[in-house]
Amino acid sequence: MTTTYQDQILYERKRQHLMVFSQCFSPCGNHLVTANNYGTVSVFNLTAALSPNANESHWKPSFTFQVCSGPIYSIVSTELFLICAGTGDIKAYKWTDILKKSCKIAWTLSVPTCKNQFSDPEVNSIVYNTKDNVLYSGCGDKNNYSWDLESGTLKDTFSGHSDYIHCVALFNNSNQFVSSSEDGSVRIWDCRGGREAQHVMEPYKHEECCRPQIGRWVSCVSVDPGDDWLVCGGGVALSTWHLRSLSTTCIYNIGNSSPQCLQFHDDLIYCGGTQPKVSHLTMNGEVKTQVPCTPNSVFSLAINTVSENNKVLSVSGSSSQVDIFTNFGYRAFSLQAVP
Repeated sequence: MTTTYQDQILYERKRQHLMVFSQCFSPCGNHLVTANNYGTVSVFNLTAALSPNANESHWKPSFTFQVCSGPIYSIVSTELFLICAGTGDIKAYKWTDILKKSCKIAWTLSVPTCKNQFSDPEVNSIVYNTKDNVLYSGCGDKNNYSWDLESGTLKDTFSGHSDYIHCVALFNNSNQFVSSSEDGSVRIWDCRGGREAQHVMEPYKHEECCRPQIGRWVSCVSVDPGDDWLVCGGGVALSTWHLRSLSTTCIYNIGNSSPQCLQFHDDLIYCGGTQPKVSHLTMNGEVKTQVPCTPNSVFSLAINTVSENNKVLSVSGSSSQVDIFTNFGYRAFSLQAVP
């Protein structure tokens, strides 16, 4: 067996075990970026992939680069930077460099480590607040952190969860953000700081949400554009909560799937989880449709709202194929992510 053949076999094995954990779009909306469990970022030219003359060659990455040796769990885009988070430092790359097919690190942020901690905590989720140029991160050490990107310094630490954090999401019109955790709680925080969460919700303590045969963790959470409603799910059933009363208003019947990602868009909620489908849900609890997708487990949903010409729903998960939905009702084609 030659070295070349060994490399090919290794590559195929890695591709078969590829998991695309996160996605985002470039500031211009013409490029889709994916990040996977091998620490690789892939950049796709959406304009070329969506052109009438596109073929399989246009569905492959136009550029790939290595961020770290471990998984990348979350990526976000600012006007200037692509920010990547996994185990170890949060790293940023200039879009101007990426579009020139360069991969220089622009800056890094180091998550604090505890004395009794033998490795860097993983950063499971990051979100960017454009209003004040602050990055929020939810980590494996049970803490949320906020970072001032102007100075590159840690602003605040938000402690209160008793287990690692799965997801963080911003409110749209107020100085608040929300985090969900393996401990089964959803906590609402004041972005301006404070030692304790403003509100704590524990869906597993509600009979209609409780699924003890699956678990109590909350793996995804999102707030509607008007900041009136919160949707969350995971081991617990997917449910909508009224934010003023902190009471649940409806439970979605999406089978035994554990939700792993949520996206609000045009009065609908798009949800992916541990089954090969994307659920389209209304705010009143109706499951409008469930659309098949390639990944058996869906980790990320991304909707391109920047470029009207390239408006797509992108679905990724436990597969090397990233499904592209042009009208959100069926899969048009799949991009080919690489290890």
